[in-house]
Amino acid sequence: MPRPDDLASAAHSTALVARLGRLLGIAFAICFLTGLLSWNAKRPDGWLLLAAPSWGYRVSQGVHVAAGLCCLPLLMAKVYSAYPLFFARPGSAPAGPRRISAVVGFLGEKGLTAILVGAGIMQVSTGLFNIFQWYAFGFDFVSIHFALAWISIGAIVIHVAIKLPKIKQTLRRRGPASDIDSDATGERPRRSFLFAAVGAAIGLTALTVGQSFTPLDRIALLAPRRPRSRNLQGVPVNRTAEQARVLDRLADWRLTLVGPGGSRTIDREQLAELPQVEVRLPIACVEGWSVSATWSGVRVRDLIGLISAGGSDVRVTSMERGSAYAVTRLPAAFADHPDTVLATMINGEPLHPDHGYPARIIAPNRPGELQTKWVERLEVLR
Repeated sequence: MPRPDDLASAAHSTALVARLGRLLGIAFAICFLTGLLSWNAKRPDGWLLLAAPSWGYRVSQGVHVAAGLCCLPLLMAKVYSAYPLFFARPGSAPAGPRRISAVVGFLGEKGLTAILVGAGIMQVSTGLFNIFQWYAFGFDFVSIHFALAWISIGAIVIHVAIKLPKIKQTLRRRGPASDIDSDATGERPRRSFLFAAVGAAIGLTALTVGQSFTPLDRIALLAPRRPRSRNLQGVPVNRTAEQARVLDRLADWRLTLVGPGGSRTIDREQLAELPQVEVRLPIACVEGWSVSATWSGVRVRDLIGLISAGGSDVRVTSMERGSAYAVTRLPAAFADHPDTVLATMINGEPLHPDHGYPARIIAPNRPGELQTKWVERLEVLR
């Protein structure tokens, strides 16, 4: 089995490992914090549910996906740069308790490294698969991605705490520096490798971030969804009416309003006779894409006012059956907001069935999967 010194090169210096680790740690921290915001936004009992700013989720999720894409080349570079350290042996110590303690500590550190690398690769890979909606794995993406986030960030914190003295020493040093470096490995090759990794991270992000940052849409060659591409009515579609199996029931659509004092059913014509409003709001999905559109319809609070007073959460039920978001909860802060609308039109046109015809929810600062399509029931909760 080789030793770290046998693999000495500029690409494997501890100076490079430390610098890549710092960049990767920043990217993972951004992913973790924005991921918590996304997780919170999907929960009706979340600790931070705000309807303003309307573009909040669009920005946080766009940053989350962009930082996640940055992690991919940085993680690959970090693993490649640090892999000779995997062949390190435990330090020498006299036989006895001190020797046992040294071996146990060494094995514990290697185990932590294995968890860190494995969780990091799994986290970045599943996130990438989700961007392209390729769910080859047989588990729920959201719950596993959330759990892996805590495992990854926990392992990073412990790893940094253990290595902090050496990291600080390495980052302060100038010129050739490390136990793996030799006189033949200089600063220029290390910088070239580092710049290549950073350039790959920036390039990959630039070629995809246009799906949420419209000014870069024209160069978003790797983005699966682009705002300026030929999307249906100017907005991408994640799930079609055919996939949701609602097409055969659209003609008989009725909206049922349910409150503490009773219920009421209205049809399309009656809905069109109610006061209509127009709002300009973005729709943003967990995959990272987002786009602004003009939505027209009836304020949810006006519909609720037909059967009940405001100030309560609202359960929203779709015509779709069996999906994770067929029934969602609209917190009172959103239900009472003037920009939360049961939309029937988008960009001046009646909603296409794939966009939720006859009616869908659109609310500010909400994840796209909670902007329920094919709405057939609004129920006031007490």
